[in-house]
Amino acid sequence: MKGSVFDLKKFAIHDGPGIRTTVFFSGCPLRCWWCHNPESFFQGQDGRPAGFGSRMSSAYEEDSERVIGDEVSVEALMKEILKDNVFYRHSGGGVTVSGGEPLYQPEFLYQLLVACKVENLNVALDTSGYAERKNLEMINGLVDLYLYDIKFIDEKMHEKYTGVSNRLILENFEYLSGCGKAVEIRFPLIPGITGTSDNIDSIIEYLKGVSAVHKIEILPYNKMCEDKFRRMNIKYRPGPLPAISGEDLSSISKRFSDEGFVVIVGGSER
Repeated sequence: MKGSVFDLKKFAIHDGPGIRTTVFFSGCPLRCWWCHNPESFFQGQDGRPAGFGSRMSSAYEEDSERVIGDEVSVEALMKEILKDNVFYRHSGGGVTVSGGEPLYQPEFLYQLLVACKVENLNVALDTSGYAERKNLEMINGLVDLYLYDIKFIDEKMHEKYTGVSNRLILENFEYLSGCGKAVEIRFPLIPGITGTSDNIDSIIEYLKGVSAVHKIEILPYNKMCEDKFRRMNIKYRPGPLPAISGEDLSSISKRFSDEGFVVIVGGSER
């Protein structure tokens, strides 16, 4: 089976425990105003998700066993992933599948995760949670850790800034929590959008009602995405945003930690 992948990052240390390889799937049903990977938006002419071959890892060189560009086989991905198996073993790492939205290509995701489990690799899934329940159930037993995005609790705000309702996202989050799965929250901290006091309060109150969740990673806004939108000739709807000050970041982190959450800020635990 082949799927669409727009990047592969080796020696990733902020996408789950240990040293990891992060595979970025193309295609996403959300259109977050601040998306840090807008290259995942694009579709091929046939409607399937498509990435950019120029952004693929340098490991994807033309030979008889690999596919160049946005279409790649499970076998080709595993060949690259397993080159760093010794680092996963010694560091407690593994493979993280990100995007885009990995569940946008459920069959390809399933086949890749099966191949990872055959090799006894730890698997993390970085997801928005916006997917049909049947697709989540299909891969649930193959995932060791979910890195689950929570952006808003208010449905109207979620629809405004991402283009979709968050009902399915919260329902799937509660389903995973009820299954006893390991789930860590990822919260994109966007000035004036997700970073408002009311939104942070609502997220804290919501998460306090989900006993399975105790860790949250705050992802501070990265201005690099503004340049990506410009280069891809996509309107950047928020306009220029200020960087988040260290003082504000510490204050927001403290609000979560005071409620009993273990807080990670961009990969560093606080």
